[in-house]
Amino acid sequence: MKSHTVTLKKISYLNHNVVQLNVTKPDHYAFTPGQATEVSILKSGWEDKKRPFTFTSLPSDEHLEFTIKVYDSHDGVTEQIGKLEKGDQLLIDEPWGAIRYKGSGMFIAGGAGITPFLPILKQLKSENKVFGHTLLFANKKEKDIFFQKRLSEVLGNDFINILSEEDKDDHKHGHINADLIKEYSNTLKQFFYVCGPPKMIEHVIDELKSIGVDKELIVTEDFED
Repeated sequence: MKSHTVTLKKISYLNHNVVQLNVTKPDHYAFTPGQATEVSILKSGWEDKKRPFTFTSLPSDEHLEFTIKVYDSHDGVTEQIGKLEKGDQLLIDEPWGAIRYKGSGMFIAGGAGITPFLPILKQLKSENKVFGHTLLFANKKEKDIFFQKRLSEVLGNDFINILSEEDKDDHKHGHINADLIKEYSNTLKQFFYVCGPPKMIEHVIDELKSIGVDKELIVTEDFED
């Protein structure tokens, strides 16, 4: 698979542990909103340590953007990404699978699992097709939420935050379950896009099936091109 060298134009923190990388875009590089690519750092000892990250920019943008949760306690790629500076270089592969948009419905995200949904929602917003979509965003604490203002502006009351380790008046408390899904679903005959930690995905799929959602309407990561 062909690799491309890109240069970091800007790095910024969105909250205490989420960074946004703005990098140059290779000529004729194309992807679909929701897709991802393998990324590595072009520094000695890190070139072959690839990790999958989702594009959070639109295909029409002049740059590429990645939104990544970093872990300072991990001795790995995400820790190194938090130390990058403008001018550093990365290696990216061709785009692949990930989440594919199939039609209107509910997006269910856990933490950094929201990243495939960000460009999809941007695209829908640009086409005036946001109406009829709902986003359930699960995090541990309020400080973990990112893009809250932007998503509220796009989705209004159809953007619902759920916190598992804090009880806040303006957010739901607990975990995403069948009752919460039914509360905010316009219909169970719509698409349900699910992305997050593996255990969370498994739990949400079980909850969706328990309330009669057809498995053909449940959309998760697709690793097939």
